Amino acid sequence: MLDLRPVGYVIGLLVAVLGAAMLGPLIFDLFEGDPEWKTFLQASVITVSIGGATAISCANGVKVSMSVRHAFILTTGVWIALPAFGAIPFIIGETQLTVVEAMFEAVSGMTTTGATAIPGLEHHSYGILLWRGILQWLGGLGIVIVAMIFLPVMKVGGMQFFQSEGFDTFGKALPRALDISSGLLGIYVAMTVVCALAYMMAGMSTQEAIVHSFTTIATGGFSTTDASFAAFPGAPQYVAVIFMMLAGLPFVRLLQVLGGDPKPLFQDMQVRAYFVWTSYAVGLIVAFRMLAHGEYSEEMFRSTLFNVVSIFSGTGYGDGDVLAWGAFPFAILFCVGTIGACSGSTGCSIKLFRYQIALRAVGAQIRKMHSPNRIVAVRFEHRVVPPEVIDSIMFLFTGFVVTFGVLIVLMSMTGLSFMSAVTGAWTAIFCIGPVFGPEVSASGAIHLFPDMAKWLMIVGMLLGRLEIVAVYVLFLPRFWRN
Repeated sequence: MLDLRPVGYVIGLLVAVLGAAMLGPLIFDLFEGDPEWKTFLQASVITVSIGGATAISCANGVKVSMSVRHAFILTTGVWIALPAFGAIPFIIGETQLTVVEAMFEAVSGMTTTGATAIPGLEHHSYGILLWRGILQWLGGLGIVIVAMIFLPVMKVGGMQFFQSEGFDTFGKALPRALDISSGLLGIYVAMTVVCALAYMMAGMSTQEAIVHSFTTIATGGFSTTDASFAAFPGAPQYVAVIFMMLAGLPFVRLLQVLGGDPKPLFQDMQVRAYFVWTSYAVGLIVAFRMLAHGEYSEEMFRSTLFNVVSIFSGTGYGDGDVLAWGAFPFAILFCVGTIGACSGSTGCSIKLFRYQIALRAVGAQIRKMHSPNRIVAVRFEHRVVPPEVIDSIMFLFTGFVVTFGVLIVLMSMTGLSFMSAVTGAWTAIFCIGPVFGPEVSASGAIHLFPDMAKWLMIVGMLLGRLEIVAVYVLFLPRFWRN
């Protein structure tokens, strides 16, 4: 029988840490004299108590070595347990969300999706707005660590291709997973601080800058206002573009840059493709808007650049009505949302490197069909891609496409319009943020969706953020056999 004490111990500790993080909003609301601080006090006591008790009760199993099966259970368990406790302030606080809405908000935060069930954000306490930002910041950090340490070991979606790089790149400097995690945390915190300062210099208030720095570096998309970045035109949008792009880069490369070796960053095929494909998308939309409206302006270029980077990175900040641009620009935005940023970043979706390897694999297969006796190797980053990596990537593609289709059908069956069902499934499974359709309120919130549609989106966000396979494998009976 599988010993789950190591998993319970880690989850208990992380839940306790989440409860301690609630002290941040508590302090801000207490300082401002907002009675909402009592909500975070109650939620913190509940969360720390249950998390601490769980960790203590499982502490005698710490010496049990963590296996790959433990890694699968831990990865999914963390992303279910933390949102469940993170939802408490939304239930007992001033938002008074239902259980499904509170869970939706917390899952959207932890998975850095950015869709919201709360309308009228400007009317809520700063503590609530800060808590939403903290959830995304923690979720963004967590997914980087999962992508760097757990997914390669679990061989999910071809991530084993980066296993040797993730642990060998730094040689003696970072020989252990703990060292890698501490390095990632350092650069994550540093980027957040610099981003907040840049936002303040661009004109945001201190409180707005703090929340948006959390959600920008996490590529999450939660904002302090219903208008999102339409409320911060000009310089703040350019700042957001810079840091969204940085957050979409492999954090291991950023660590190398700080270590004095920038060459791997500029030689990385993912990084080059990320900038090139972003440029293509921006160029095509700008050209279309120029032809459609017969004029060019800085505001038009800025809004195009901002929205493309926001969707490509999976951040999901909004700046106006992109549907008004026309069907062609919206189709491009829809497509870049299904691609996503680089592996090892806070970005979401399928990830660029998988598309690159898949395209090379298709090309190799075509060449082999033309010359059956020819031996064609698929290469990426000057390395031969093993067949099992290609199979893993193709399986993940299949999982995303099939899950996306099933989710659209199920959401349509709840009574949603086709547009709402498609964009709702799209934003959930690819963890992007915005939803479009007649059931979406003017504020962009989905609180008018049927409860079943919200539950389906919650499942979609969890599946998409944990890259499908890591969750589906738990439903195989043989996984639980010795």
